[in-house]
Amino acid sequence: MKLLCVYCSSSHEVAEQYHLHAQQLGEMIAAKHWGLVYGGGKNGLMGAVARGVKSAGGHVVGIIPHFMIDRELAFREANELLKVDTMSERKLAMIKRADAFIALPGGIGTLEEIAEVITLKYLGKVHKPIVFYNQNGFYDDLLKFFDRMAKERFRKTEGIFSVANTLQEIWPLIENDVPYKTAW
Repeated sequence: MKLLCVYCSSSHEVAEQYHLHAQQLGEMIAAKHWGLVYGGGKNGLMGAVARGVKSAGGHVVGIIPHFMIDRELAFREANELLKVDTMSERKLAMIKRADAFIALPGGIGTLEEIAEVITLKYLGKVHKPIVFYNQNGFYDDLLKFFDRMAKERFRKTEGIFSVANTLQEIWPLIENDVPYKTAW
């Protein structure tokens, strides 16, 4: 079974529209006969996407550090709940298990995780689709920053990731991903 790695917010203080789309994405993952691999949390968008997958009969793989389990943050209904010692181990395990990546709206952790995958793809170490779900223009400023990096000749990000503005745009971007050719 293919696994979609979803990076997203663990905050339950964000607007309900974000929770709803995360839940719907989870349902879509199961409907496409994919599974979910994610950070193993029960809160915020992380919990919403996991519950969406489970409610539609899909497979959930959570990868979570021990300290988060101790704080009662784990989604115990996951089909697989893998426990690791560090956040770095968690990221590596998620990257290895994933067949594609998506960043839903999120905070610093989401940005750090998706940036690492983008960097690995740029370096030719990851050859899997990467999608930003730009719900309500959430990533507009980040995308402008990427454009500025390219304009000022730091690094081009063109071809490394795709951007979906609706849930319906996500799967065609994953399924029709064009392999990125590194400059190396």
